[in-house]
Amino acid sequence: MTEIPIACTLDAAQMKVRGEDIRALGRDGLRAVERCERRVTLRFRPDPGIRERVESIVAAESRCCAFLDFTLAHEENATVLAIAAPEGGEATMRDLADLFAAEAEFAT
Repeated sequence: MTEIPIACTLDAAQMKVRGEDIRALGRDGLRAVERCERRVTLRFRPDPGIRERVESIVAAESRCCAFLDFTLAHEENATVLAIAAPEGGEATMRDLADLFAAEAEFAT
């Protein structure tokens, strides 16, 4: 079994653009963040446009941060994104959650 390296594959310019997209999505739709040691759960407004943006970010992040485990669920009252990190990947997981929450209108 091949071990996936704990590293993001984006260069600085790509990371800047991705960060802007993630912060904008958080500002527009994030409603809650639940944090655990190796897992975060983000709840977004149940809006089709927000759901599409979350799906797009998940697809992109799954490629550049393949060591993180992304689970997406569509509930009646929220689009729910869970991100789990392997040992050693917790900081990246927390940084990603912080990006989503950076401009959201609630206290995390």
